[in-house]
Amino acid sequence: MTLAMKPVTAPGAAALARLTASRRQRNLVAGGALLGLCLLLMLLSLGAGAFAIAPGRVAEILLARLGSGPAELLDSREALVVLNIRMPRLLLGALVGAALAISGALMQGLFRNPLADPGLVGVSAGAGLAAAATIVLGDRLLAGFGMKLPFAALPFGAFFGGLVSTLALYLIATREGRTSVATMLLAGVALGALAGSLTGLLAYVSDDRQLRDLTFWSMGSLGGASWSKLSVVAPIVLPLLIAVPFLARGLNALMLGEAEAYHLGIPVQRIKALAVLLVALAVGASVAAAGVIGFVGIVVPHLIRLLIGPDHRLLLPLAAIGGAALLVGADIVARLIVIPAELPIGIVTAFIGAPFFLWLLLRRGRIAES
Repeated sequence: MTLAMKPVTAPGAAALARLTASRRQRNLVAGGALLGLCLLLMLLSLGAGAFAIAPGRVAEILLARLGSGPAELLDSREALVVLNIRMPRLLLGALVGAALAISGALMQGLFRNPLADPGLVGVSAGAGLAAAATIVLGDRLLAGFGMKLPFAALPFGAFFGGLVSTLALYLIATREGRTSVATMLLAGVALGALAGSLTGLLAYVSDDRQLRDLTFWSMGSLGGASWSKLSVVAPIVLPLLIAVPFLARGLNALMLGEAEAYHLGIPVQRIKALAVLLVALAVGASVAAAGVIGFVGIVVPHLIRLLIGPDHRLLLPLAAIGGAALLVGADIVARLIVIPAELPIGIVTAFIGAPFFLWLLLRRGRIAES
């Protein structure tokens, strides 16, 4: 007599499957909510300002621009403001916010610490210094030939400054494959102070026009947005946003440690080199377009990590959406809080990010003591 063998099922298999499905559903809801918030803020941004336009009117203008509404609507003053002034500002803000948030997520994955941020550790200051040198020195050099410094030169100068700062930070803070968080933060403070002093020197020798430009870089603003500026920044940031998710598997492995990632078949040195290069590109383009804007790279990735966990396959794209939403929202506040004037957007993000950073430090201290 042959006995039928029943398959043995692990007691926790069904519970694990339910947990996985629940987590996937939660991540889907979180991603959808974040995307919806970003789109809502974008719609509000097109109507916010000293010349207020109702969201319904903004939607009519956008539909008319797409060919689904009366064409005469495009000749109105509201359409001029929405399409030629606020639309490039909105898109530039979304790109800069996404780039800064992605940079923060990459640095946190590279250093394996949520305190890493381009603004806090001196990378943005280094990019700002290079942009300032490009404005002051490049402008004077070209003036001798009767030429004006093109805006396209700024992203390259800022990229070089961000690359040098990131490489210097990594070399200082990393010993034998291990990165010291204390060394990273202290080195970042030192690099930021050095870059700030050199930027101050450039401001001292600059003329009135250059000084106004340098003041713009120091506080950050989207007020100078235009379609021509967007056409320079977008070809740098958009390919970066497409390329970054391909590093997710390597960053997930690096969370275990560099030696463990290497034994799993991950090209560790290549991943680190690409991460440094992409951070420099993102920060350089962002600083060139909008000046030095801090705390986006630490607030957004950490909040996304709290929502969906540390998996970089989801963290990186959602960080890009969250960064765009945060900077677009901060720009709305900057335009409305002191109407008819405009507050520098770097002040708004610092007002949001500084308390968050202090909370994060206190939270990590309590966890370490427990």
